[in-house]
Amino acid sequence: MRISWERTGGFAGISKHKSLDTDSLTAEENQQLLTLVEAVDFFNLPPHITTENIYPDRFEYILTVEDKGKQHSVIIAETALTGNLRTLIELLNRVN
Repeated sequence: MRISWERTGGFAGISKHKSLDTDSLTAEENQQLLTLVEAVDFFNLPPHITTENIYPDRFEYILTVEDKGKQHSVIIAETALTGNLRTLIELLNRVN
């Protein structure tokens, strides 16, 4: 599985981009990512996830997952990050 994500926005407006192949991770990290992608039902998420609470200078995440010939991208507002979706982003920021 290939995962790429970009964090945009924030006070300074600096973008941060990472990309990884889960095969390059430890077995534990690989399993954690696979479990989280399945837990959020990533390939069935809408293309844009936001909330009514819009704040200036908050981050936005663009997350793309490629697996077994499928590819899906989702734009997620920082204020919409909850539960397993937040855990997924936090894990992606720690690995690689």
